[in-house]
Amino acid sequence: MTPSLDSFHSRSTLSVGSKKFQYFSLAALAKKGFPVARLPFSMKIFLENLLRHEDNLSVRKGDIEAVASFDGTRGEQREVFFMPARVLMQDFTGVPAVVDLAAMRDAIKKMGGNPQRINPLVPVDLVIDHSVQVDYFGALDAFARNSAIEFSRNKERYSFLKWGQKAFRNFRVVPPETGIVHQVNLEYLAKVIWTAQDGEAPLAYPDTVVGTDSHTTMINGLGVVGWGVGGIEAEAAMLGQPISMLIPEVVGFRLTGRLAEGATATDAVLTATEMLRKKGVVGKFVEFHGPGVASLSLADRATLANMAPEYGATIGFFPVDTRTLDYLRLTGRPEEEIALVEAYCRDQGLFYDQDTRDPVFTDTLELDLGKVKPSLAGPKRPQDRVPLSDIKDAWSAAVDVLLKEKDKKGNLPAPAGTEVELSAGGRKFKIGHGSVVIAAITSCTNTSTPSVLIGAGLLAKKAVERGLSVKPWVKTSLAPGSKAVTQYLESAGLKKPLEALNFHLVGYGCTTCIGNSGPVPEPMASAIADKNLIACSVLSGNRNFEGRINPLVKANYLASPPLVVAYALAGRMDLDLLKEPLGTGKDGKPVYLKDVWPTNEEVQKAVAASVHREMFAQSYADVFAGDENWKSLEVALRELYSWEPGSTYVRLPPYFDALSRQAKPLSDLQGARCLAVFGDSVTTDHISPAGNIAKDSPAAAYLKEHGVQTADFNSYGSRRGNHEVMMRGTFANIRIRNLMLDVSGGYALLLPEKKQTTIFEASRAYESRKVPLVVLAGKEYGSGSSRDWAAKGPALLGIKAVLAQSYERIHRSNLVGMGILPLQFLKGDSVQSLGLTGLETFEILGLSKDFKPRKEVTVRARTEADVKEFKALARIDTAVELEYYRYGGILSYVLVQMLSTAQAPLAGSSSRSGRP
Repeated sequence: MTPSLDSFHSRSTLSVGSKKFQYFSLAALAKKGFPVARLPFSMKIFLENLLRHEDNLSVRKGDIEAVASFDGTRGEQREVFFMPARVLMQDFTGVPAVVDLAAMRDAIKKMGGNPQRINPLVPVDLVIDHSVQVDYFGALDAFARNSAIEFSRNKERYSFLKWGQKAFRNFRVVPPETGIVHQVNLEYLAKVIWTAQDGEAPLAYPDTVVGTDSHTTMINGLGVVGWGVGGIEAEAAMLGQPISMLIPEVVGFRLTGRLAEGATATDAVLTATEMLRKKGVVGKFVEFHGPGVASLSLADRATLANMAPEYGATIGFFPVDTRTLDYLRLTGRPEEEIALVEAYCRDQGLFYDQDTRDPVFTDTLELDLGKVKPSLAGPKRPQDRVPLSDIKDAWSAAVDVLLKEKDKKGNLPAPAGTEVELSAGGRKFKIGHGSVVIAAITSCTNTSTPSVLIGAGLLAKKAVERGLSVKPWVKTSLAPGSKAVTQYLESAGLKKPLEALNFHLVGYGCTTCIGNSGPVPEPMASAIADKNLIACSVLSGNRNFEGRINPLVKANYLASPPLVVAYALAGRMDLDLLKEPLGTGKDGKPVYLKDVWPTNEEVQKAVAASVHREMFAQSYADVFAGDENWKSLEVALRELYSWEPGSTYVRLPPYFDALSRQAKPLSDLQGARCLAVFGDSVTTDHISPAGNIAKDSPAAAYLKEHGVQTADFNSYGSRRGNHEVMMRGTFANIRIRNLMLDVSGGYALLLPEKKQTTIFEASRAYESRKVPLVVLAGKEYGSGSSRDWAAKGPALLGIKAVLAQSYERIHRSNLVGMGILPLQFLKGDSVQSLGLTGLETFEILGLSKDFKPRKEVTVRARTEADVKEFKALARIDTAVELEYYRYGGILSYVLVQMLSTAQAPLAGSSSRSGRP
């Protein structure tokens, strides 16, 4: 690796036992008068990254001084560069990334370059966890049957990934049915401190990571700085490009006390999410500190870190302490690695203990963990926490609103009080508004935490002993994030009680949390669809956005695993579980939640007796080998991928078709039409294709044209390697509402003829007329998962600019990365205040001359009657982003740089990789 310029002479030697390591010492900066000791721990790691990569090109001496001088005040908006030690991917976002790399190999060869230049320059791990779906449940063979279907559906994708593992250097794949990416990262992949051979002694440095899933932040609980980026940014990082960002503000979240009886880590994170959303931490680092940190297990901390995207922060960081070391030991990390972690962190001032002074933060807030109450969040957003004691009243208020919402056909739900009589499994019953039809123990957020999994098992055990059973209309599932979970549940004697309540293992993957809940069983599905019932789900996940969990389920609530089991027993949301019974026991008496809820002591004893190091060691002993299905895939090793013309899963994308070695001059946007007008909180789940492919959708029509039967459509996520499917599914979510029309779903008003059609078909019509497109939106545009297709899809539809009141951090970056201009209304302005309808013709002026980051541009909206003119802020935030925009996107920029430098190293590659 190219050495750092080391202007501060910080390179030093660290002895750990008999071994010596080179490292960049923060103490060297302290000796020069910088207040390093008072820096937040996350900023110390950020500072070390700059020290190690100083090259006077991307990282300059002044950048280091600016971060080292951090004093908590909101200083200059200084652009700095960060180079992660590694990149983490899951298969939904990973497949299109590998497709893009394969396409870049084709493009560079076509332009006379060397395809072998296209390789990850930092280590990349891809975990296949997003493809398993809950087709079968409530049976001992559910896991085996779901796994077989998964492999059958995804064989072509998996073969492609296996080709990538062979063709690309520095690229590993964790096969399916191993676990969820963030739990595998927490339990196995992360090291906290990495080493790389660098001369006589290895170089030691903090583990840092960016991932193509927003919940990459889960690793912050282990003391690792990492966050989610778009697939586009991740691909650039893989190719040696540093990540451009502004020096972040750091909000200190002081924790005191300990969780009270009955409260769980899930309740703590829902409470923290609500508090931080109200505080406003979008784009900021959040760092947890205070005496309450010591009371949280490492897994509890990971739960709080996991939901950083839900509370809007870039990271939710916990520093390394003795619990971190204990967790590394529990999960089977080698003792020499643990010794290095402790020695390095203590030497660098990165080790947290009771004597640690509070760092200087930009802002602070505080939570007494003893005041956390059992809670849920919903019905549409993870920040909308509802105390369990208030859920009945909250549901009543929510259903009043939901009853007024029309479906995509313009129909309202059935009147309040409507019930439908059904029979299934030899039992007669009624369902109506508020019936819980899905109850899922799912997601890395909670299945990485033994206390809540054991708690769910103990509740199930007590419920079975009392004679309770799950309501017949509830689809149940258990989908843990690693194989260690099922081992300790079995060791604790809790696997069978969960199975007695139909919580059988359905797969090791994300399942319901990402929309892979599978079909709602009949006859419930038909009843819900026919009567337009407001059905509910309760899941231990991190996302509950509208339309995400299941197309038939309008109200979704996040809850701890024990509460998921409780609601499966109750079967309804319109209950006060603290006062009303879950059901009737075998003795004929009512059974209440308090009768089956395990005490904290019961949970702690069961965890201590059942969770052991050997379980993790066994689960990860041969983690990259895969099962027999994976091993049976035969893939030829070729430099270039052999694209199959008839493939409906993996196709050569068109991003580089018009690639030029020179950036085209920027020009003003003229004569643009509005494709859609959206309100607030339009998420990437609304924008990006996700979940099942509707039978009457443009994507379905394309698949049918290519000979795919309806039963084999699979999900959008599984077809992310096919741009033709994905662009047709962009903005096609059944819950999205284009305010230019009075219907839900992916529809547009084609102008000037004012014809209602699908968004895809409208975009093709505008393309044939050579009309550029814009989108108008409200606040929090693009919140949710870090989906690159939420930017790729709009780019392929011909959208040149988005004008919104505010953006989610990752999505704004992804728009720039695909050559789309993100514009932001100035304070006080909005679609409504300016009287915009979407019927106007738009001009965006100020791009062709003196365009610079965060420039105010002029927007003109013309109708036959008048012209509205106003200013908007161009949210191209940095000079590097401006270069990406000039080249039409980040990947085109990287590819052109590779061509222009021939065989020379890329700027931002070897000198900043931090890895061999």
